[in-house]
Amino acid sequence: MTDDVLVVHGGTPLQGRIRVRGAKNLVSKAMVAALLGDSPSRLFDVPKIRDVEVVRGLLGLHGVKVTDGDEDGELVFDPANVESASTDQINVHAGSSRIPILFCGPLLHRLGHAFIPDLGGCHIGPRPIDFHLQALREFGATVDKTPEGLHLSAPNGLHGTKFALPYPSVGATEQVLLTAVMAEGVTELRNAAVEPEIIDLICILQKMGAIIKVHTDRVIEIQGVPKLHGYTHRPIPDRIEAASWAAAALATRGHVEVLGAEQADMMTFLNVFRSVGGEYEVTDTRPPRPGQPGQEGGIRFWHPGGELQATALETDVHPGFMTDWQQPLVVALTQARGLSIVHETVYEQRLGYTEALNTMGANIQVYRDCLGGTPCRFGRRNFKHSAVIAGPSKLHAADLVIPDLRAGFSHLIAALAAEGTSRVYGVDLINRGYEDFEAKLADLGAHVERP
Repeated sequence: MTDDVLVVHGGTPLQGRIRVRGAKNLVSKAMVAALLGDSPSRLFDVPKIRDVEVVRGLLGLHGVKVTDGDEDGELVFDPANVESASTDQINVHAGSSRIPILFCGPLLHRLGHAFIPDLGGCHIGPRPIDFHLQALREFGATVDKTPEGLHLSAPNGLHGTKFALPYPSVGATEQVLLTAVMAEGVTELRNAAVEPEIIDLICILQKMGAIIKVHTDRVIEIQGVPKLHGYTHRPIPDRIEAASWAAAALATRGHVEVLGAEQADMMTFLNVFRSVGGEYEVTDTRPPRPGQPGQEGGIRFWHPGGELQATALETDVHPGFMTDWQQPLVVALTQARGLSIVHETVYEQRLGYTEALNTMGANIQVYRDCLGGTPCRFGRRNFKHSAVIAGPSKLHAADLVIPDLRAGFSHLIAALAAEGTSRVYGVDLINRGYEDFEAKLADLGAHVERP
């Protein structure tokens, strides 16, 4: 475990400029979409993160040739020789990733069968798998459970259907889109997720030849087509990573410019950031002119001095406050005067990370009650999904063990904001979603080192 620890000397404001690339929650799905084409696809601005490596490996196992393009962060996918992969190979490459589930629709179209390894309920939970499998069955897939996983086939092909999600799940919406685009007939999906990453995936599929209509009230209609071709696409930037660095700037009383960040997809976050006392400025991209270099736009985030103000917020599906924004921002809220209230309505176990913050001097209490009015799946179900943060609290160094990706970055922010030297264990997990984060920390003047 000593190889997976970062020593953080806290108390120094982060200052400087970093850049975010394509959204983690879009890039991996765009890579899967390349399976559907009958010609090569080209994807730009791909971050060097663990999830990309997993999908690249899984595509290779299924005969897709993946090569680096001429531009840094460019990948080229050639799906001319799609083939079956052994269950053992898939298990080795997939690990605990949920990406193999999204291979099902494309593989059923290309090969007539697909396999999902047994990832275990602790990794995914029963609800997302049920959504996915129910949708695939609606299209005509059969699912056979075996000790090593799930084998799917489509003996009569896949056909369009009318399907309503019980909850606007991002993953299940992606599953329906990737399956419906080549299913015979029309598919109508109700209560769909409409996150920016979903819309960007629809843009990719439309570039490939799909016919997809996004109606009001979370209704998406897909007209199946007999074949699709490759795409060329530059994905939307990662709004989760951008917000994480913004929260780090606020918590450390620093000033961070996030190049590539876009205002439109972060409006809800920006409103909360400003309401608690943070400041930001949107800088537009400036194209090159004769004798003048161009400049990439982004958003500058900073702590203006003085006290931060407590707030009440509730996570929700888009366009609400994103659940992945909650954890980094709560670290900053430990420095706000008054009582902040956070009601988590998307994931039932998203507040476990607050225990570590309390050991560092924060004053956070979690409750089973719904401390807010947003419709919630967890009320009266014994999940601690609301938090009250009393501040400001002086954070001090501690030894921290990272439990998951977003909590991990929150622990890192806390260590950067705290006085003294912390040891953060399990930091390699952060590489799943934050490209080259140690180099970015160095660019921002953070004092961190591997022991």
